[in-house]
Amino acid sequence: MPGLVLAQAWPATEWTLVESQQRRARFLEVAVGRLGLGPRIVVVRERAEVAGRDPGLRARFEAVFSRSFGPPAAAAECGAAFLRPGGRLVVAEPPEADERRWPVEGLTAVGLVVESRGRASKGVGSWIVLRQVGEYPAGLPRRVGLPAKRPLF
Repeated sequence: MPGLVLAQAWPATEWTLVESQQRRARFLEVAVGRLGLGPRIVVVRERAEVAGRDPGLRARFEAVFSRSFGPPAAAAECGAAFLRPGGRLVVAEPPEADERRWPVEGLTAVGLVVESRGRASKGVGSWIVLRQVGEYPAGLPRRVGLPAKRPLF
């Protein structure tokens, strides 16, 4: 859902929405059609670990927006795969997210640094912006499930 909202807010942009669950991906496809966003939005039905190794998607995007779908290490490992150098990964966080969730050493391993953090009004959520400044390792993301089961940090 956040991708649809952002795409409507920024009409001059193109979007690739990655969704692994069949039912949710189908919902997104229907919503994209009904909202008339089809020419600007592609829905990819795949796990981020697999899509992040696809040469057509890897290191292609200036920005990646993600809900926190697992531990921070999983979001960083999977999200960074899609970023071109200098790109930003924006991750939704719990309202009172602890800054220690994103250790500098762990982020460096996937080429990321913390650029900024923010909180929504009334404590309903927060976010972190990570910037791709280093090399993203060729062997990442690891196979399906490993980023969440065995986080890098």
